[in-house]
Amino acid sequence: MQITQGMEYFFSGFKLISQKGLKRFVLIPLLINILLFGSSLFFLFGWLSDGFNAVNSMLPEWLSWLEWLMWPIAVLVVLFSYSMLFTVITNFIAAPFNGLLSEKVELYLTGQKINDDGLADLVKDVPRMLGREWTKLCYYLPRAIGFFILLWVLPVIGQVLWVLFTCWMYAVQYKDYAFDNHKVSFTQMKNDLKSKQGLSYGFGFAVMLLTAIPFINLIVMPVAVCGATRLWVEHYRPQYRS
Repeated sequence: MQITQGMEYFFSGFKLISQKGLKRFVLIPLLINILLFGSSLFFLFGWLSDGFNAVNSMLPEWLSWLEWLMWPIAVLVVLFSYSMLFTVITNFIAAPFNGLLSEKVELYLTGQKINDDGLADLVKDVPRMLGREWTKLCYYLPRAIGFFILLWVLPVIGQVLWVLFTCWMYAVQYKDYAFDNHKVSFTQMKNDLKSKQGLSYGFGFAVMLLTAIPFINLIVMPVAVCGATRLWVEHYRPQYRS
């Protein structure tokens, strides 16, 4: 089943990040994620706590029990929604390092270099990588706004659509690095992902679950890059490297 297989590819990233020759390329994306994601979550939950205190102060005594109902719901919504948004922003900053990590993982898995560019060529390629992240951001934001509205106005259906959208965007975000390394267009990349949607939704679902778990979410980014690159090698690479 493709969904299960997609999840397995993500979890295979945990093994890949510990492989000799890859560890040093994992370090910078990992540090970026820890510094930005970890510190922002600290301030986010502080803000959320202050907000609930303000709401509780306005509630009558007989409705004080609502706090126990609102906290779990709010925390789940915030974790899944905020994690997706912040992942897009964090990956924008870490894009050159994630692209390099994906390239080295592919070399590790196949024994073949993508290209023979040196450090200078990599630096020159940074604007193009950031441009690709901007394309992803422009693709994400209007859809995120629409699905976020549905999340609140369509009970159950809205929540299901938001989860599916989040899974899809995680797949787009992390699978794209390998495609971009081979100069495959964003439009073509989306078409390839749609041709094997089960893999994408399964992979994205695993990312979504672990991104919502405190502390574990700090290592999700390099793990997802590694797992997505292995998925690229085994399912998409042959058609571009024949």
